Amino acid sequence: MEVYKRKIKQKSVGFRANKELFILSLKNRNGMRLRITNFGATIMSLEVADNTGKLVNVVVGFDSIEQYLEKSKNKESRFLGASIGRCAGRISGGKVTLNYLNYPLYQEDGVHLHGGKQGFDEKVWDIDYIDEDALSISLSYDSEHLEEGYPGDLRAKVKYQLTDANELKIKYEAISDQDTFVNLTNHAYYNLNGSGSILDHDLQLQCGHYLEVDDKLFPTGILKAVDNTKFDFTNSKCLEVLEFKGGIDDTLIFNKNSGSKGILKSPQTKIKMELFSDQPGMVVFTPKKMPEGTYRGGVYEQFAAICFEMQNYPDAPNNWNFPSAYLKEGELYENNMCFKFDSFD
Repeated sequence: MEVYKRKIKQKSVGFRANKELFILSLKNRNGMRLRITNFGATIMSLEVADNTGKLVNVVVGFDSIEQYLEKSKNKESRFLGASIGRCAGRISGGKVTLNYLNYPLYQEDGVHLHGGKQGFDEKVWDIDYIDEDALSISLSYDSEHLEEGYPGDLRAKVKYQLTDANELKIKYEAISDQDTFVNLTNHAYYNLNGSGSILDHDLQLQCGHYLEVDDKLFPTGILKAVDNTKFDFTNSKCLEVLEFKGGIDDTLIFNKNSGSKGILKSPQTKIKMELFSDQPGMVVFTPKKMPEGTYRGGVYEQFAAICFEMQNYPDAPNNWNFPSAYLKEGELYENNMCFKFDSFD
């Protein structure tokens, strides 16, 4: 087992942060290695053994911290590997209403996205503790009252943990001194080949419905069955279909059953990734192109990766029939997700 912590020289941070930056690494008994940075509580890489024992980096990430800092400006990085908050996804109307008060939110072209102009993905998180026995790292960020328009001083926490069963466990928590809204998630991009594209991957999801959206990708409030749509992965399907259907950037709703929520497989590396979550759904995102940059360990093509953003429904504060994103003063918010890796024949 291994825990590693490296401080980034202050000159690398520049004007972007008033706190020190670190790269932290965890390694389990099987050689599986996770690298994160406290800038955006971001996953930089995740190395997993294929069926021959060779390590493959299955998370798309820049090869330098400087690129994360530079390309997070204007969201050029597309939230690469970052923790998202205070509310993930899109919020309509330019405001949220709570206890009969309206709170204006930052928006561009009528869209409030992933927490606003400078969400949790661009904040430098505090490193609370490193548990070498449990192979975990815990970080926190204190979001002030009315930051990006949201009410309440909110403390957000995330714990990254590796297990010797080759699991990456991610746990988000939050607590506020006022009633507020919160919806946290992780925005890692996965490619089980370590390079190229995901068009040869097979995907199966325990999702029978998806959220209908309008032309700005705001949910209409209507849940629709996935039958005979591009969102139907109830049976395992090769992702080559994305090449002809323009990709996915939509919310799929988990079936109400316990256990695995989905499986992604690579026939090239024989790596299997199984998804677990306690959330009602997830945004599945397959961008046609990744941001320009130098990536760790691989060269990526069109449809290079897939995101599984496990969370509450986007725009929940403005849809009474959605699971609530309301967090009462003093109560604890939680989001638990797990990515379990194995090889297959």
